[in-house]
Amino acid sequence: MTGRARDEIEPLTRWLALLILPFLAVASVLLYLLPTETERLFAWTIQPPLTAMLLGSAYLGGIWFFVHVVWQRRWHRVRHGFPAVVVFATLAGAATLLHIDRFHAGHVSFITWLVLYVTTPFLVLGALLANRRSDDGLAEEGDFRIPFRVRAALGSLGGLALLVGLALFLVPQAFLSTWAWDLTPLTARIVGAVLTLPGMVNVWLFVDHRWSAFRWIYQAQLFSLSFIAVALVVARGDLQWSRPAAPLFVAGIVLSLLGYSAFYWWCERHSNLRDEGAPGSRLRRANAG
Repeated sequence: MTGRARDEIEPLTRWLALLILPFLAVASVLLYLLPTETERLFAWTIQPPLTAMLLGSAYLGGIWFFVHVVWQRRWHRVRHGFPAVVVFATLAGAATLLHIDRFHAGHVSFITWLVLYVTTPFLVLGALLANRRSDDGLAEEGDFRIPFRVRAALGSLGGLALLVGLALFLVPQAFLSTWAWDLTPLTARIVGAVLTLPGMVNVWLFVDHRWSAFRWIYQAQLFSLSFIAVALVVARGDLQWSRPAAPLFVAGIVLSLLGYSAFYWWCERHSNLRDEGAPGSRLRRANAG
């Protein structure tokens, strides 16, 4: 489609993504690969390891997302991920201040965590506002219009995940003895923050029908879900199977992974979008020239 408005990612937004990526990479290694070493290596002691791996999975999805913020050209391709990051970072920062006594004061990882979650909500919100006029609302050439019934179904699931995440954050005590694995008030709030990520993404399906506005964000979600599924196998001993929430959570992750994969494949079959912002596509264009 010709005659597009700007729809470009502001340069400072790319720099912000580049700034965030190393922290996500380090945190992913510490939490996902070394989940039993958080007392020694991380900002606070996370028990059981499954909670650490869940948070690490969210960071791994964040890496995929912010890499595309750096490489993509068009703002609308990554736009709907930014409100999710704002909410997640705000809740994580609030949880930190509410439970500051649980953190390893003076440890380099705590200082890094505190600085990040005090500043990131404002920086990401600033990037969102700086790009607010960049999206023209038009579909791309080769785009696919997602039917409303599909968007409503996924948006409703996102709304449910968002509500559960907010409930975990606001009233963590209500979940301590009923969640799929053992939680503390702090980890309940962090798990709740993680659940708001897919929730905040999916609710935008109610107002945006363009597959191009979700394709690369759903790649990040599938990436994160895959690691969560592996974590449920690796740390299966942490699950409290006597609680109904355990099989429900596991089933929810498996069904989400299968459902999102089917949705992604279906949308891809009906679209003909180009990965014009990806490193490989730039290399192909350079070779063609």
